[in-house]
Amino acid sequence: MELSALSLRLRALSVLRGLLSHPLVRAYGDTLTALDGTAADFADRYGALCATRFSCGDIAQAVLDAVHFDTNTLTDTINAPEAAVLNAATHDLDVLNALLALDGEAFKSAAADKFYEPALEDLPDFEAADSLPFSTGAALADYYREEGYGFFAQSSAFAMQDDGSATPIVHPDAIRLHDLPGYEMQKQKILKNTLAFLDGRDANNILLYGDKGTGKSSTVKAVANEYADCGLKIIEMSPRQITNFPKLFEQTLRSPFRFIVFLDDLTFSSEDDNFAALKAFIEGGLAGKPSNLVIYATSNRRHLIRESMADRQGDEVRVRDTLETVTSLSDRFGLEITFSVPDKDEYLYIVEQLAKENDLNLDIDELHLLAERFALRRNGRSPRTARQFISQQLAEQYGK
Repeated sequence: MELSALSLRLRALSVLRGLLSHPLVRAYGDTLTALDGTAADFADRYGALCATRFSCGDIAQAVLDAVHFDTNTLTDTINAPEAAVLNAATHDLDVLNALLALDGEAFKSAAADKFYEPALEDLPDFEAADSLPFSTGAALADYYREEGYGFFAQSSAFAMQDDGSATPIVHPDAIRLHDLPGYEMQKQKILKNTLAFLDGRDANNILLYGDKGTGKSSTVKAVANEYADCGLKIIEMSPRQITNFPKLFEQTLRSPFRFIVFLDDLTFSSEDDNFAALKAFIEGGLAGKPSNLVIYATSNRRHLIRESMADRQGDEVRVRDTLETVTSLSDRFGLEITFSVPDKDEYLYIVEQLAKENDLNLDIDELHLLAERFALRRNGRSPRTARQFISQQLAEQYGK
């Protein structure tokens, strides 16, 4: 294919038109266009292309990611795309694969024929990249159906920002359920709800409440990790960002993935506007939340609001109404799961399982004795204390 013709075909991308703004594709396009300019202009654009290629690393993967994270006419009609859309996607993929097949020699040869500048031969060179794993619109549609698409395809975990945008977490906490021994009944309730949610059935928002260090937050993250390969995403949101729920709903509404919005350490004061806002977003507001989104929240307080005795014995005429307001948010969570401090036997069971998982070789009686001593010196028995104890023992063995 003539490079001038390839330049025209690149400009005619229709389904994958969003890729024209990708730095790598734009650099290819600028270099092709520069063949119609001067030798100096071509050399400048070619150098920029080389720099962009070097910074991208795996060129084929970079373009594949750009296609994967795109939203376009094909993704909008993914259930039943028209033949014209599939044909247009085939054209776009043909152009992208043609770009990937170009090497530095092809550019320099075309430039030499155009400008007759011997110095162009001294420009840096690069090899052609691998082609995309699909070449037709139908194959791309199958890829989208299997792997998903759009912004949220970039990661399994995201963090909400104060401006209402979500950013991918590059290295999310990789904790899994097998890393969290104990609390089997609690974990099973969360798993059943999550599996129903993934299956497209009705699922509850969940409130995990109880003592500190009992693994509430870790359990939510572990459940999300267990089913990340099934299209489950987790978005961590700070309580102060609750007013960004409408923006988040807009971002997730048309996504093919399913989302857990994770509100960690959720606590409000009685005057907090976010208290009423969250109630409306969960249940009661005019704008309902998307069916592909559930809220999993953790708190040390069942009713989520800091109370004082004055609040219960205040000067309001109808104290019952005040108390019902306090419980009104937690009641909107369809599932409330308690994480209490483990008793001695459960604590030692957790210690034993963690020791086994980490190949910590200690006599069982000595392990129990040291674990109990550690808990007495710390803040009592809890899964967090057990993990800290195991980490200390592993460090001591390493030192020896």
